[in-house]
This record gives sequence, structure tokens and C-alpha cells, in this order.
Amino acid sequence: MEETISLKEIFAVLKKRTLMILSLIISFAAIAFLVSYFLITPTYQASASVVVNQEENVDVSTLNNAIQSNISLINTYKIVMTSPVILDEVAKEMNLSLSSSELAEKLEVASQADTQIITVTATDTSQAKAAELANTTVDVFQREIPELMNLENVKPLSLAETVEDPSPASPNILLNTAIALVLGAMVGIGLAFLLEYLDNTVKTEADIEKRIGIPVIGIISHMTEEDMKTNKQYAAPTDKRQVRREYSGQKKKTV
Repeated sequence: MEETISLKEIFAVLKKRTLMILSLIISFAAIAFLVSYFLITPTYQASASVVVNQEENVDVSTLNNAIQSNISLINTYKIVMTSPVILDEVAKEMNLSLSSSELAEKLEVASQADTQIITVTATDTSQAKAAELANTTVDVFQREIPELMNLENVKPLSLAETVEDPSPASPNILLNTAIALVLGAMVGIGLAFLLEYLDNTVKTEADIEKRIGIPVIGIISHMTEEDMKTNKQYAAPTDKRQVRREYSGQKKKTV
């Protein structure tokens, strides 16, 4: 027999576990905020761009073919830019004790669709070092590419700059906190329904009817000693004479 749950029962479960759900939401958000703000080291990004052409002087009639040829070679230029030939020279100029593979992890080389523009984005815990790494990579690429691929027309399009009060690229504290809020709500609601599903105790008349399938006819209330004392109808007599009078009265009624 399949059990169904109504919308009213869903809201009843959520209302019953509201405190637990809110506690989990606040806890998740607080942990995400504290970890993002205090434990994760912020990183900064800086970008520099170059535009590449195979030839400086191109006839108008062959300009379109030249552009398409350059675009098709963009992926090759991107690989060259993160190769040891370029990055080893970058490390030497910046006096870095990093290998080319370690430097490559700090760089992201991308190109805009159907253009001859290559953008180098560097990531570092210092904004100044990130900007220097991006600019140096572009500069070394511009110097070395003519010998590597017979490409002389490489010009910087924009250089990375630093600002006084930079915003870190990572971690995104607001985004992390928002994700934690949603995750906390999901965990809280899921846990509320799990606890309700595992709760086999009988609390109301409806629970009895649901379990045994028979309507409840009457209820016997639980009475404490205080209830007995406050209700004279059920209070036990404390005086022997009162007992005799009550007994005599009952006897007269029965005669």
C-alpha cells in the first residue's frame, strides 16, 4: 500500500522542524563565510592582450585569406605561449624559482572567437606579481615568436595594470555564502523529512487511525495526582467519617 503525503502535511513537517532548518542554514552560511574570509588565501588576476598578424603589409585582395590563416593559427600561438621556450625565459627575467609547468598553472591563455587577439590572464596571491607575469609573458612571446614561427607582426594590445584597492578573483565570499545558504536549506529540509519518516511514535488520534485503519471512538486521558486533587469528583476521601457518610448514603439509595 503506497503512502501519500498532502501539501498540508508537508508544511506541517517544515513548521515542526523550522528551528532545525534555520539553524542548519545559518551554520552553513557562517562556516562558508568564515572559511572564505579567514582560511582561503585570496588570489588576484591581471590580463594582457596581443594581436598577431603573419605579415605587416598585405594586399587588400588577399587580406581576408590572411586573416583566416591567422585565426586558424591562434591555437598554435596559445600553445607556444605556455611552452617551456617562453616560460623559462619569463622565469629568468622575473627571477622566479618556478618551473615552466608551475608557471603555466598560473597562466590562462584565451582567444576571442574569430579574432586575432590573444589574452593572457595571470593569477597570483599578489596583484602586482600577477600583472608583471602577464606583461612579461606577452613581452617574451613578442620577442621569441619571430624565430619560432617566422612571425614578426605581434603587437601588444593592452597591458595588465594594478589598482590601489583590488578585489580578489578568488574566493568569492558572497557567492560561497549564497551557495552555503542553499545547501544548508536543502540539507535541513531533507533531514526534517528523514526524521519524520523514521519517527514511528504515536502522538495523535490521527496516527492511530492511520496505523490500524479503525476510527477512534473514545480517549482515556492521563490524570496525575494534581489533577485528582483539583477535581473533587475523582478525589480520594481523606476522612474516615466522610467515607462512612458516603457509604451510608450509597446504602440508603440502594435499599
